[in-house]
Amino acid sequence: METSKWIATVASIWIQCTSGASYTFGIYSPVLKSSQGYDQSTLDSIAVFKDIGANVGLLSGLLYDAVAVRPRSSASSPSSWINSFGGPWIVHVAGAIQCFTGYFSMWLSVTGILHRPPVPLMCLFMFLAAHSQTFFNTANVVTAVQNFPNYSGTIVGIMKGFLGLSGAILIQVYEAMYKGKESSFILMLALLPTITPLILVCFVAIHYTNGADDKKNLNGFSLVALNIAAYLMVMIILENITTFELWARVLAFVALLLLLASPFIIAIRAQLRDMPRSSQTMGLEGSRPMDETGLLEEEKYHEMPSDTDQESYIHDKRIMPGGEGLNLLQAMCTINFWIIFLAMACGMGSGLATVNNISQIGGSLGYTTVERSTLVSLWSIWNFLGRFGAGYISDYFLHLRGLARPLFMAITLAAMSIGHAIIASGLPGALYAGSILVGVCYGSQWSLMPTIASELFGVLHMGTIFNTISIASPIGSYILSVRVVGYIYDKEASGSGNTCSGAHCFMLSFLIMASVSLLGFLVALGLFFRTRRFYKEVIYRTVQNSSSQ
Repeated sequence: METSKWIATVASIWIQCTSGASYTFGIYSPVLKSSQGYDQSTLDSIAVFKDIGANVGLLSGLLYDAVAVRPRSSASSPSSWINSFGGPWIVHVAGAIQCFTGYFSMWLSVTGILHRPPVPLMCLFMFLAAHSQTFFNTANVVTAVQNFPNYSGTIVGIMKGFLGLSGAILIQVYEAMYKGKESSFILMLALLPTITPLILVCFVAIHYTNGADDKKNLNGFSLVALNIAAYLMVMIILENITTFELWARVLAFVALLLLLASPFIIAIRAQLRDMPRSSQTMGLEGSRPMDETGLLEEEKYHEMPSDTDQESYIHDKRIMPGGEGLNLLQAMCTINFWIIFLAMACGMGSGLATVNNISQIGGSLGYTTVERSTLVSLWSIWNFLGRFGAGYISDYFLHLRGLARPLFMAITLAAMSIGHAIIASGLPGALYAGSILVGVCYGSQWSLMPTIASELFGVLHMGTIFNTISIASPIGSYILSVRVVGYIYDKEASGSGNTCSGAHCFMLSFLIMASVSLLGFLVALGLFFRTRRFYKEVIYRTVQNSSSQ
């Protein structure tokens, strides 16, 4: 079958489903610790390099901008040279090499084939393994935005959502095939996330085409994602309250594979529907007279706003270039870049600090081991719902009323503040309710931030810009996890060894994080007021014109 943006989307979805190996650290960390003779602080140090590698994707953005993107005005066709000799496949291959090198080296160390490496070298292995995730994610997300510019929120939500689910998907692979064999699971992490993109990489390409059924087909992908999330949530709950026999685990895994295969059916149908339309369009364009083409260009010119509206349009385009926009240095010279960076440091940092400490919080509040395990496992589901939902809902209101997307960033940060306050209360069931709210809102930031960056700064250097903003996540997490949560916990536990029991252990920490999220809300609200005219007069008008063609 001839490649298309629908086949590219399915290939990207499948790559995303295997890219979240860093989310499975809790599965293989015990065997890593025991085989290497690490204490807990050493293991935590290695985990820090995992977080840095998974969140700092500047190199992947720079590589994508260098080899995979050209301005639309110079792209002659979907099969231009940038997809033949350059393109997203280079970024995928670079990620695959890092993934295999990192996890395979860890597997050699754990099994004793490689003599126990020094801690700094193991930190390098972990960094490479986790850093590969940024290459896969950048290649898939930025390519998807290029293919669906009018529904960037929805497609980013889908891509980010499947990445959020990938940890739970890989854990299902572990439950079905490697349960109790953590070292073999590490070998699987070296192979599966490496082989999958190498097989599918030829299908992930940029196609500058728009179709009338784009929204309908994207809704189909969204429905599949929701079904997979619901299935995984049911399986996570069942696995934490009962024990499955081998045959049941294999059967559950086969059912998951069938669900993951369903996007291909949507792509086939979309491809078949688009083929006659594409042929007809090519025929009309080939027979169009030269003077008619000139007339169309003149009509496009007259579609531009006039008088006062035109002055406003030109002003907004100057201060916040859309379309093919700014490079990284130009973006960093704008106030909007640093507003988004600060908002993400508040939102992503406090969310990551919560998930890093959620098991310990449950222990201090008297939750059982099963309850804490369920909380950790379900975080990926709440994360997915936020990533998917924020992109879809913000797209809906943008198309309906031209509502500026930063408003939804502000709303989710305000809700995250409430979630932190609920956890701080220490009331019965508060950790469940608070973690749901924080998890959904944390996931929302990962969907909204890349989309807003592409709209305010343009798509030509989107990979570099949004990956640079993502650095705010580990910075915020370090400050809040180490300097706030860890410091206050150790202070509260100083009178009774290294453990602390009771609501007071984390109350002050989460009240501080609630205040930090509230600061992020105010910052994001300021971005909304700065950009609402731009969204109404530039982005909304562009979307409406594209939809009417």
